[in-house]
Amino acid sequence: MLSLLESSMPLPASPVLLTGNDLVLREWSHADLPAMVELFDEPDVAARTTLRSPFDLDAACAYLETIDRSRAEGQRLHLAITADGHQPLGAVHLNLSRGTMGYAVGSAHRGRGLALRAMRLLTDYAHQVLQLPRLLLEIESDNAPSIAVARALDFRPTGDEPERVQGNGRTYSWHTWAHGAPAIRRPPIRKP
Repeated sequence: MLSLLESSMPLPASPVLLTGNDLVLREWSHADLPAMVELFDEPDVAARTTLRSPFDLDAACAYLETIDRSRAEGQRLHLAITADGHQPLGAVHLNLSRGTMGYAVGSAHRGRGLALRAMRLLTDYAHQVLQLPRLLLEIESDNAPSIAVARALDFRPTGDEPERVQGNGRTYSWHTWAHGAPAIRRPPIRKP
């Protein structure tokens, strides 16, 4: 069986910058470390992700190293959600080998549709540019906001057994939601 990575296009060597839906998704930089702490050091993020908690400057540095390494290896793409191309409001990521995606939006920036708009951009990029045939979200059954985002993006539950993952002193039970490449191609996302 062909893996998603083998059947897709590799990440471009140049930084990925996606624009649309009144957002700019861009790669993270060292200048973003304080913003990462602000966005990810909160109870909601610790409760829904396996990011280290507390998420301090050391955790941000380690996370950025992981982001940079997995990007260089062509395994994962992590992008900051911004409205202006500068100030991070949240994050999206894509694991190319598994086709899994995820997001986190800082609590001060919720309620503005950022997750939906950012994930729509990333979903289109993954299907159209990277040619991934199937994308997955992993969501706990009690995470109503993420389930609403998944449904709005036309992801559907797979019915597979939940994946159990350990992190932050608890066990996560993630249900899988899938999105197939659209049969009709939309125009490719413009890169500035």
